[in-house]
Amino acid sequence: MSYAGLLETVGRINDVLNAYSILNWDARVMMPPGGSETRGKQLATLAVIAQSMIVSDDMRRQLDAAERETAGLAEGSVERGMVAQVREAVGYHSRIPAELLRQKTELGSVGQEIWATARANSDFKSFAPTLEKMVEINRQIAEAIGYKAHPYDALMYRFEPGETAASLTVLFDKLKAAIIPLVRAIGQKQQPRADFLERSYPEAAQLGFAVDMAKVIGYDFNRGRLDTTVHPFEVSFTRNDVRITTRFNKSHMPMSLFGALHEAGHGLYEQNVDPAYTRTPFATDLVGLYAVGGVSFGAHESQSRLWENHVGRSPEFWAQHFPAIRAAYPEQLKDVDEAAFVRAINRSRPSLIRVEADELTYDLHIMLRVDIERQLVEGSLKVKDLPEAWNAKIKEYLGLDVPNDAMGVLQDVHWSSGQIGTFCNYTIGNVMAGQLYAKARETPAIASAAKAGNFAPLRAWLTENILQHGRRYTRDELLVRSTGRALDPAPYIAYLTSKYSEIYGPDRKGN
Repeated sequence: MSYAGLLETVGRINDVLNAYSILNWDARVMMPPGGSETRGKQLATLAVIAQSMIVSDDMRRQLDAAERETAGLAEGSVERGMVAQVREAVGYHSRIPAELLRQKTELGSVGQEIWATARANSDFKSFAPTLEKMVEINRQIAEAIGYKAHPYDALMYRFEPGETAASLTVLFDKLKAAIIPLVRAIGQKQQPRADFLERSYPEAAQLGFAVDMAKVIGYDFNRGRLDTTVHPFEVSFTRNDVRITTRFNKSHMPMSLFGALHEAGHGLYEQNVDPAYTRTPFATDLVGLYAVGGVSFGAHESQSRLWENHVGRSPEFWAQHFPAIRAAYPEQLKDVDEAAFVRAINRSRPSLIRVEADELTYDLHIMLRVDIERQLVEGSLKVKDLPEAWNAKIKEYLGLDVPNDAMGVLQDVHWSSGQIGTFCNYTIGNVMAGQLYAKARETPAIASAAKAGNFAPLRAWLTENILQHGRRYTRDELLVRSTGRALDPAPYIAYLTSKYSEIYGPDRKGN
């Protein structure tokens, strides 16, 4: 029994979780709808196997021995860090009954198919019984894990350790105070022309250009691939096989383009984790039961949102790549110049669909979902009343009327698969991206290269400060090491204010 033996056991757990991820990728990309029930059982079996390995007597003996073996090493050493993460996972999973994990995983697989059909038919009532079961299972899991203030805190721990309902309230209040006045001011302005984004764009051309742009930002197709799915995602089976997806709309080209840049940003995180961490605790989320290197879902989202928005929507990026997109779509963009294109892809206008929302209103979509999740978990909101509550919050936050369930409460896949407590990660990712991007551009070489449309130095800075470390440091430890402070919304707010003041300044016209 030793530290080396502990790492080998973790490596085998990582193998099981990668097998789980492969089956999950297949379910969302390739599997016929009829396979959901048996696939759910397969996924549940693997999840329970991984959990049983974590809480086994052998693991506990190996962990005790590894702690003794590494006790004399420095507090921040790699070895002690890995051992501490295993100890945390053992304690966490010891509190969750295997049967609850099995039920949640099985229901999540079947639930995704029920949700997809319900969304296609805009029929929330057909999905409600499944969601009621999923919410109840999550409540039971929260009680098993334990919490100090709110059951939602226990559920968020799996996705964003350290965040609580209370801490999110503080963060969201700061963001609302800055974002809502901007949204209202822009609502009085003339919108940029954007009709050309909704012309007919062949899917084959969209796929080709999405691949090209993913390559441009550094996604390695020798260790990855791009596929089509209903709800885009990224998944890794170690850093050597990191897959991304997007979706296509022939009459709305930005969906595939920015979806691909977003998921490629996730892919960059996994592809650039230190190779030495492969199959170790620093590339395995033993608490969340994911074979990933990102330290939290929010940290992961910081990379996808940074590459999608700070880079992918920037004038500097399109100064380099506008000729390429005009070549890809010569008829669709023949009457469009670079400046008009950049303004169009950055326009702000409240919309119903989160994944199509602009940068400025996006966080309002997240905040209303967090509000609703918290109420579902505490029991103050019943599932049957969810559409009414959803529609009211869309009206409150965005001033819009929801025409049907498909464009409202049924638009996101997360609840069907049991991911309750994860929506906060998107806004935390936005805040973290703003903080990292602002700090990186304080380096003159990075700033000058970015102005010239060269983002390779930025990618190198992110790799050095964030990506290579995998799960070695906590989210805020990474931020302190790279920016000098923990999560701080000020740089993100400054970025949004500056960007949208420029786009919608008083001298701007609508073309």
